[in-house]
Amino acid sequence: MIGIFDSGSGGLTVLHAIREVLPSADVVYFGDIKNAPYGGKSHEELSKLTVHSLKLLRKRGATNLVSACNSVSASLALSIFDAFDIAPTQMIEMVGPTASYFRGSDARILLCATVATIASGIYQNAFDMLDLQIQTVAIPALAGAIEFGKSPDELRTIIAEAFAPVDFSGVDVLVLGCTHYPLALEIFKEVVPSTIDIFDPALAVAERVEKKFWPQESGMGTTTFLISKESAPFRAFVERLFPNMHYTLEVVE
Repeated sequence: MIGIFDSGSGGLTVLHAIREVLPSADVVYFGDIKNAPYGGKSHEELSKLTVHSLKLLRKRGATNLVSACNSVSASLALSIFDAFDIAPTQMIEMVGPTASYFRGSDARILLCATVATIASGIYQNAFDMLDLQIQTVAIPALAGAIEFGKSPDELRTIIAEAFAPVDFSGVDVLVLGCTHYPLALEIFKEVVPSTIDIFDPALAVAERVEKKFWPQESGMGTTTFLISKESAPFRAFVERLFPNMHYTLEVVE
C-alpha cells in the first residue's frame, strides 16, 4: 500500500497524478488539516509533524511512502529512515524528481513556493547539483488560502502581489513548488504571461512512483482519506479531482 501525506489538500494533486499511472494501487492519504498550513513552520515543527504522519500511515498498512508536501521535504532526515525502518527506496519526496526532470535543460526556471521551502534552500541545492540556476519567489499566504477555501479573487490578489517584482522576460518555466498551487492553476495562468510554461511537479513525482513502486503496488485500487480535522474545502477538492472514484474518508486524531 502507498501512503501519501501532506498538510492538507495539496497532496491531492499528487494523488491525482499517481492515479493516472497506477490506477490499481491501494492508497491511504493523510491530510493534516488541523496543523495546516506547513509553509511557515520551523524545521523542528515540520520534523515532529512528519514523524506523526509516518506513524499514522505505517499503522494503516503503508509500506511505500510519498511526501507530497514540499515544506516537509526539507525536514526529512536519515534518522527518520532508521527510526521507522524505512529504506530510502521506500520513500519519494517532491524535490528530487522535480530537479531531475529538468536535467540537461537550458530553460530559465522560476520556482514559487512557501516561505519554508524557499528558506530551506532544498530546491536551489538540488538544481545546483545539476548545474542549473533557478530564481525563487515565496508566496507566504497562498497555501493556507487555498486550503481553507478563499475566493478566486483573494487568491488572484495574493499571487499577483507576490509576482509584482518579478521580471518575467528572464523566465521560461514557472515551477509550482507547493502541491497546493496546482489547485489554483487557472489563476496562475491569468497572472503569469502566456509565454511562460507552468510545470506541476506532481507529474515528475508520479513518474518516479511508477518506476519505483510498480509492479509491487498492484492491488484493488482502494483509496482511503484520513484528515486530522473536518474540512468542507478538502471534501470539495476530492469531489473535483476524483468525481467517479470510490473512496472512504475518516477524521482522525
